[in-house]
Amino acid sequence: MPASLDTHHDRTSLDCDVLVVGSGAGGLSAAVTAAYHGLKVIVVEKADVCGGATSWSGGWAWTPGNPLAKADGVNEDRELFRTYLRHRLGGNYRDDKVDAFLEAVPHMVGFFHDKTSLQFVPGAKIKDIYGSTPGAGTGHRSVGPKPFNARRIRPELRAKMRHQLYETSFLGMGIMAGPDLTKFLSASQGNVQGLFHAGWRVGLHLLDLLIHRRNMQLVNGTALTGRLMKSADDLGVDIRVSTPAKRLITDASGKVTGAVVSSPEGELQINAARGVVLAAGGFPNDVTRRAALFPKTPTGREHWTLAPKETTGDGITMAQAVGARFDTDMNSPAAWCPVSLVPYRSGRTGTFPHIMDRAKPGSIGVRADGRRFVNEANGYYDYVEGMLNATLDGEPVEAWQIADAAFVRKFPLGMAKPLPVPLFPFLRSGYLKKGRTIEELAVACGIDPESLAKTVADFNKNARKGVDPDFDRGASEFNRYGGDPKNTPNPSLRPLEKGPFYAVKIVPGSFGTFAGLAADSRARVLDTAGRPIAGLYVAGNDQASVMGGHYPAGGINLGPALTFGYIAGRDLANATHYEDDSSLAPERTAGDEEPADHVTASA
Repeated sequence: MPASLDTHHDRTSLDCDVLVVGSGAGGLSAAVTAAYHGLKVIVVEKADVCGGATSWSGGWAWTPGNPLAKADGVNEDRELFRTYLRHRLGGNYRDDKVDAFLEAVPHMVGFFHDKTSLQFVPGAKIKDIYGSTPGAGTGHRSVGPKPFNARRIRPELRAKMRHQLYETSFLGMGIMAGPDLTKFLSASQGNVQGLFHAGWRVGLHLLDLLIHRRNMQLVNGTALTGRLMKSADDLGVDIRVSTPAKRLITDASGKVTGAVVSSPEGELQINAARGVVLAAGGFPNDVTRRAALFPKTPTGREHWTLAPKETTGDGITMAQAVGARFDTDMNSPAAWCPVSLVPYRSGRTGTFPHIMDRAKPGSIGVRADGRRFVNEANGYYDYVEGMLNATLDGEPVEAWQIADAAFVRKFPLGMAKPLPVPLFPFLRSGYLKKGRTIEELAVACGIDPESLAKTVADFNKNARKGVDPDFDRGASEFNRYGGDPKNTPNPSLRPLEKGPFYAVKIVPGSFGTFAGLAADSRARVLDTAGRPIAGLYVAGNDQASVMGGHYPAGGINLGPALTFGYIAGRDLANATHYEDDSSLAPERTAGDEEPADHVTASA
């Protein structure tokens, strides 16, 4: 559906029904939904590739009550989800937004799964983080994107796709949580099936690099954005990269009617008859806003984000210029994640998210005083919150994740991979520290040696019994699921005994921001008086988090991003009943289904 084009006042003008600013999960969800309902949609992306932070994520979305769970026989009452969120969000719980999210989730998942190229796999075993909280789930509340072969995307569109984050890949190839990752880890222990699986996966990846110059086996976030981009392309959405939005256009009544954007061909005015959706990824790379809102970040630079550099708060800034309210009344301004900084010989510094290694047995986190500060196997948000709470004002916020020799040969320690990948490059670069004894490691890291030795001795004594009286590590289902089922009596606890010992420095990072534009239950942006701004919608991290700055479960960024993007797209199309999503297009038939991908996936 090409947009109409005319030129006036030395500026090219494009006409469409809906303009979407940003191409992550929220923006593409809105674009696909609106286009499915017959609207002409343009997506503009500031970067030279699409996907934003979504492409660098794990791709899992928290979607309680989704139809894949019901297909597996799990039909939970919606009040359970409300109960869990009420307890976790406390004073940040908003009935209208939470109810809108929970009502739309099953329809959103069903719509994409049945009507578009975005198919999901169920998170059957993924637990909510706080298992002792009333209403907590033990599985089936998440969905992830089904692995996807990029050959199914036309080459022109494929060129606009963001690559897998190198730090979370193996030679640029994504590895999906579940059987795929389990087989890779088993390969490090000499398992024949694991070696075969890893061998053909890597071999096929190298062949893809030779032929296509990119990873073609899409999993995790790249599969999510790849499937969304194909869905948008199939519906005629006009996707433009290297096209940052500069300012919103309003009419005499104050309604938002489009935006002025820059493009490789010059400045464009895009007129959007129905409205504009802001989904530009929040402000994780806006140093000024970080300094004002992030704790213990005096200059705004004492923080590292996993979001692309283009996420500098453009959507929020443009909305504020037309009267929108920037909502900072959050438990936390950002979705914290512990990260380590990876020095490369080229001079570039990579950012590695510590997601799965902290829960594995044989490793603990300590600060410079040699003491533990958190249950390492809890959520990544909790780890950074623990660092922040344990750090006195004026001190650097940092910690060390420490492991013994058996751990580093069996599991990843940050960027350092298990056997057969050698450790010496990471030792040579200084990323990994090493010591023959705990005390020697402490000196290498600048940790109090006596205090660390005592901490490890106390931890080891309890770990042999399978208990952690200090932080209850391994007590919850979430902790135990993240551990090693072969390790008894507690999958998440094992003493650190045989050297040499290793450590990697941890600093505060984030997946993105929670503070954002105030919006109502229809994803409409609110002004400073709490009134909807006509023609202006928001999704993704540009929108103030429905979780109120809390992190109750994995996927609480992507789940709401997809859902409120879906809500915005439907509202722009004046779709008043969820049944509208099944009345406009024929059901997919068996012949339409893609062949089985070469990467198996489950929770």
